[in-house]
Amino acid sequence: MDAKIEKYKEIALKILSPIKSIDENTKAEKNFLFTAKRCPTTNRLPNYYLVYFLFADLLKYKDLGKFEKIAWSFPIEYNGKAFLIEYRKFGIGIFVNDIEKDQVEANEIVNKIIRAVKAVKLYYNYVAEEGVKKSEINVNNFNSDLFERFNYLKDLYKKQYSKYEKNKGKTTTKNLPNGGKVVSRLDYKFLKNSNHLAISTIEAFFSWTEHLFIHIAIIAQNISDGEKISKLIEAEWKTKFITAIPLSNKEESKFYNELLLVRQQMRNFVAHGAFGKNGNAFQFHSKTGAVPVLMSHDKTKNKYDFQGNLNFNDEEVIKLIENFIEYLWKSKYNTVMLYTQEHYLPTIVTLAKNGVYKEAVESIENMEEFIERLTNKLDDSANMDW
Repeated sequence: MDAKIEKYKEIALKILSPIKSIDENTKAEKNFLFTAKRCPTTNRLPNYYLVYFLFADLLKYKDLGKFEKIAWSFPIEYNGKAFLIEYRKFGIGIFVNDIEKDQVEANEIVNKIIRAVKAVKLYYNYVAEEGVKKSEINVNNFNSDLFERFNYLKDLYKKQYSKYEKNKGKTTTKNLPNGGKVVSRLDYKFLKNSNHLAISTIEAFFSWTEHLFIHIAIIAQNISDGEKISKLIEAEWKTKFITAIPLSNKEESKFYNELLLVRQQMRNFVAHGAFGKNGNAFQFHSKTGAVPVLMSHDKTKNKYDFQGNLNFNDEEVIKLIENFIEYLWKSKYNTVMLYTQEHYLPTIVTLAKNGVYKEAVESIENMEEFIERLTNKLDDSANMDW
């Protein structure tokens, strides 16, 4: 890979020319580092990390380091004049001595950087792969948003189901012009609506847990290898569950088996367009009329069966899901739930690797103290208060 990196370096240098590192011959105003002003027309720069990797890692430019509200700073020379490429609290920019006089050249610098970044995009893939191999990664936390979606759909479902129960057995009669009458069930519409919303609610639950289990696996089970985490993210739901919650007791095994049954039935039904996986939507002719090809005789095993027409017990499945969520909050995973569900904190793999999470999950008190320390540290970093 070294030869390829040298090739990328040559490409970038050629595109960026005549940009170079400053030296004793570079023209700069006195105190330029402290008086330089952001050029307002340079907001087209690529993402700050792409610019950083280009100048710091690939080209080995000198970084002046952190200052108040500044994360990094590369002093460069362009046409014999000094400029700064800096990542400050309000974003990345080109900083100049005189905005009116220097903005044309500042824009030329931006154009060159954009071209250089595009030309060495394969180098960024290499940087990312190395980061994963070294397990120097964070896992973004979207648990709160996904759980909010689940709750939103569940509330809609419960409202429709409540209306169904209130109107259960009631009918309405409509008089026709010819003197006839049409009798309609009042509860039918609410039953159908609640059934549709139940499907959406269950799908939202599995979407949330697909994400949640990755965080639990890292924090509670110390999964700290970046490549293993990548494979786990791509794995099936059942693998994620067992990795995060290794079925250490009968209650966890029961939840796993019953939720997996729901998952399989849901997946078969949705993925195969309501035909199911095994001819669920077929019926065969008999002396007693049309009969489903799959005749459910084991009511225990198939109590969550969708049977090709979404005919399952909404309330029973939703209750199973609610019981599982309640278990997570009352079990030994309550500290993980506090971290990953109540706070918008990323899961930092290096903290699993060095044992910090292992200590934090031992008690709610430990986790609360750790969350406070980490939150303060992240806030300081975001504000560039070094």
